[in-house]
Amino acid sequence: MEYKPSGVEWLDKVPEGWVIGAIKRTANLQAGFAFQSKDFSTSSGIPIVRMNNLSKGLLNLDSPVRVSDKLIRPEFYLNDKDIVLGMSGSIENIARVQKFDLPCALNQRVGRFFVHTIDADFLWYIIQSREYKEQVFLSATGTAQLNISSEQIESCVITWPELLSEQRAIASFLDRETEKIDRMIGKQERMIELLKEKRQAVISHAVTKGLNPNVPMKDSGIEWLGEIPEHWDIRTISRSTTKITNGYVGPTRGILFENGVPYIQATHIKKGVVNFDDAYFVRKEWSNAHSKSILREGDVLIVQTGAGTGDVGLVSNNEEGYNCHALIILAPRKGVISGGFLSEVLQSHYGYSKLYSIRTGGMHPHLNCSEVQYVKVPVPPRYEQDAIMEFIKAETSKLDRLGAKAKQAIELMKERRTALISAAVTGKIDVRDEAECVNCEYDMDGEPALLAAEAQAEYRTGSKD
Repeated sequence: MEYKPSGVEWLDKVPEGWVIGAIKRTANLQAGFAFQSKDFSTSSGIPIVRMNNLSKGLLNLDSPVRVSDKLIRPEFYLNDKDIVLGMSGSIENIARVQKFDLPCALNQRVGRFFVHTIDADFLWYIIQSREYKEQVFLSATGTAQLNISSEQIESCVITWPELLSEQRAIASFLDRETEKIDRMIGKQERMIELLKEKRQAVISHAVTKGLNPNVPMKDSGIEWLGEIPEHWDIRTISRSTTKITNGYVGPTRGILFENGVPYIQATHIKKGVVNFDDAYFVRKEWSNAHSKSILREGDVLIVQTGAGTGDVGLVSNNEEGYNCHALIILAPRKGVISGGFLSEVLQSHYGYSKLYSIRTGGMHPHLNCSEVQYVKVPVPPRYEQDAIMEFIKAETSKLDRLGAKAKQAIELMKERRTALISAAVTGKIDVRDEAECVNCEYDMDGEPALLAAEAQAEYRTGSKD
C-alpha cells in the first residue's frame, strides 16, 4: 500500500486514494428533540432515547421514559442501524439502533448521524477510534459535565477510502475481529461475576456453618439461616452490641467545610469497608456536640436509607474519630463478637436477606434501629470467630487476585480493540489481504490472551479445591 502525507499532525500518513476532511463532508448530526418532562410516562407511549439509554454500543430500553406518539414529530423517530451518540455528560457513549428497539424517538442531548457519502458501518468504527475520541474531548466544553454540539462533532477530522467497497471491506474485517475480542472480554466478565458469587458463598458458609465440616449441627430456628454448629450461640444484635444508634440525620447545610473532622456518608460505604474520599468535613466543635455518632475502630456501619440501604462497612483504625451522617452505628460487645465477624455476617446471604426483609419505604427504602436491634446473628466463640476471619481473609484474597487479573486482561483487550480499530480506519494496516494482519501488532496474541488464560486456569484449579 502506498502512503501520502496527510497534512494533519496526529494523523501522519494515509494511503493513496484516501480522503481527509471533516465529518460533515460525509455525514450530518441531528440533535434530538427537547421533550418536556411533564409529558414523561413510565407506562405508556413511545420510548425516548436519552443519555442513560446508551450502553456498551447498544440501547438499553428496559425501563425507558415514554411520551405520547402525538408529541413526536416524524423526523425524530429512529430507524434500524441508526448511529446515536451522547452530547452531554458521557459524551463517549455511542449506540447502534436495532430492530427490536423500535419504535423509539430521539431526545435532546443525544445525536443521530445521517450519512450521505460514507458507509454507515465504516463511520460506526471511525467514532470508536482513538483519533476521533481525542478530538471530541478536546472540543467539548464544561467541567463537571462535558457538552458538545452537532457542529463541533461534524468538524472533527477523519480520513476514509474513496471507494465504498474498501470502506465496507474494512468494516467487515473489524466486525469479525472485534467480535473475537468481545467474546474474550465476555468470558472474563463472566468469570468476574462467578468470582463474586464464589466470594459471597465462601463468606456466607464460613460465618453461618463454620470451618469444620464434621462438627455436630443444630437447627437455628431462623428462616434463611438453617443449621448452625451445635456449640454456637444465637443472639440478637441488641445483645451482641453495647451501642445501636444513628449518625446525624438533620440538614447538612451550614455544617460542611473543606477541612476538619471527616464526615462519613452512605456513598462511602461499600463492600464491607469505608472509602472516605475527602469530600465532607465538619468542625471539631460540631462533632464533639454530636458525640454519639463519633466512630470507633471496630464499629459496624449500616446504610440506613436510599439506594444503598443495607450496605455494610467496618470502621478501621483509619476512620477512628470520624463522624457520620444517616448511618446505623453498631458497637460490638468485645467479649461476645468482633466487629469484623459481625460485619461479615451482615454481608452474608443470610444477613443481606434479613436486613432486606425489614426494610420499609418501597421506592425509598429505609432501615430503623428499632428493627435492626432484633435481628438475630450466629455467634461462635471468640477464638473461632478469629479463625473464621483469617480463613475469609486468605480465601477472598485469592479470589480478589484472580478478579484483578481478569480486569487487567479486560483493560488490555479493550486497549487492543481500540488500537485495532484506529489502525484500520486510518489506513495503518491493509485489511484487503487479511493474511497480512494475522501476526500484526494489533492482534490479540500476547499479554491480554496470556492474562486471560492464566486467570481462567487459576479459577478452574481453585474451583476443584
